[in-house]
Amino acid sequence: MALLEVNGLKKTYHSRGGQAVEALRNVTFTVEKGESVAVMGESGSGKTTLLNLLAALDKPTAGRVTLDGRDLTGLSGSAAAAFRREQLGFVFQEFQLLDTFTLKDNILLPLVLSGFKPQEMRGRLLPLCEQLGLLGLLNKYPFEVSGGQKQRAAVARAMISHPKLLLADEPTGALDSHASDELLRLFCEVNAAGQTLMMVTHSIKAASSVRRVLFIKDGVIFHQLYRGELTERQFYQKIADALTLLTAGGDER
Repeated sequence: MALLEVNGLKKTYHSRGGQAVEALRNVTFTVEKGESVAVMGESGSGKTTLLNLLAALDKPTAGRVTLDGRDLTGLSGSAAAAFRREQLGFVFQEFQLLDTFTLKDNILLPLVLSGFKPQEMRGRLLPLCEQLGLLGLLNKYPFEVSGGQKQRAAVARAMISHPKLLLADEPTGALDSHASDELLRLFCEVNAAGQTLMMVTHSIKAASSVRRVLFIKDGVIFHQLYRGELTERQFYQKIADALTLLTAGGDER
């Protein structure tokens, strides 16, 4: 059984004038445990809506989202919040770190909210921060470190709860090229260690670092590509070609 199953997902919004707008239409796909997947598409294609539904931040008009056998669409507000905290990890474009907390306190926040004991938190914190190169920065505040270091702290916060699925929303969008390369290398390492990863991105370079890319257009899955045995450069070109077809209005396949 797939780790993530999305079946017949639809989301319709209504404007103030009562007009129905279909953000997603019959979206169906699966993600296997240990996969790395990127979702690409133009602005307004439905990427953010899809991410919000996968994270149980919104409810679909129709269809189901199932993570590790649990139906997310029926969760109440408090149950959904607990599920996100314990089962999902989030990495955002703008980091979403608390400026009045040190990096250590930011990283530990999900465990504090879940009631972990200090010894348990320390047992998770140190190995993870050693892996991410953060041990010398834990007592610094977000405004004292670089954008790349902030994003690494955000990744640590996302991973410290040992999530079943790591979701990233434009994770390289606020980073320079060097920090972006470091983050993508880090994602490849944690994915190789078994972490399932799904990112929404406009960046072909970011997408070419994963194993599969889903292309969304007008609320439907338009196309998908598997990296297979391709090099990152070859996969980059295939993604670029697919995006050209997407923006040119090619047929769904």
